[in-house]
Amino acid sequence: MVVVTSATHSATDPTTDPAAPRRRLPRAAREQQLLDVAERVFAEQGYSAASMDDIAIRAGVTKPVLYSHFGSKEGLVVACVARARSQLLEDTIVGIGDATDFEEQLRRGIRAFFRFLDERHPAWSVLILEISVQGAAAEEIEAIRRQQADVIADALATGAPGVPRLRLSTLAEGVIGACERVAMFRRRHPELSAEAATDELMTLLWAGLAALRGPSST
Repeated sequence: MVVVTSATHSATDPTTDPAAPRRRLPRAAREQQLLDVAERVFAEQGYSAASMDDIAIRAGVTKPVLYSHFGSKEGLVVACVARARSQLLEDTIVGIGDATDFEEQLRRGIRAFFRFLDERHPAWSVLILEISVQGAAAEEIEAIRRQQADVIADALATGAPGVPRLRLSTLAEGVIGACERVAMFRRRHPELSAEAATDELMTLLWAGLAALRGPSST
């Protein structure tokens, strides 16, 4: 995975060249453009080092425009994480598709997570900013974990309807933790593909989760 840097953008890109001509965008479209730029800056510099001045310059807007949309730097990173949360949920649902077997649902859900990271690397950089982000942004990051854990628990419930929800949720939290650690490992080893990472995690996880189907599961 490659972090996008400012050197990769064209000199005529309005998100990197403040002198480039800008056309007026509807507010919603402008917000999406600002979030795109903010994700790149946060990914490159980290949350603490990134400045609203730099983000505004890269986006080709004035700093007051940036503040008018998001209120503060924390508001901006919260918006970035909230958007990533929504996109990850959508990608997970699409990835699971019409699978009804809970082993296949789990496999597809894990694969969708790793593919999301591959395709939206700046968003992932925002997702792990809890190292330096507190308050609302950290809460939004934790909401992503809860969201994904709920999806996994729902998938497990389809194959083990008699298992108490608390047990399913506990197992789902373990799956989330395993996925995050493998995701961090893949940052150091990009040669490990999404498919290979999914296969390895399923090898680890499925022997235990499959036991939910057994007589003791109820």
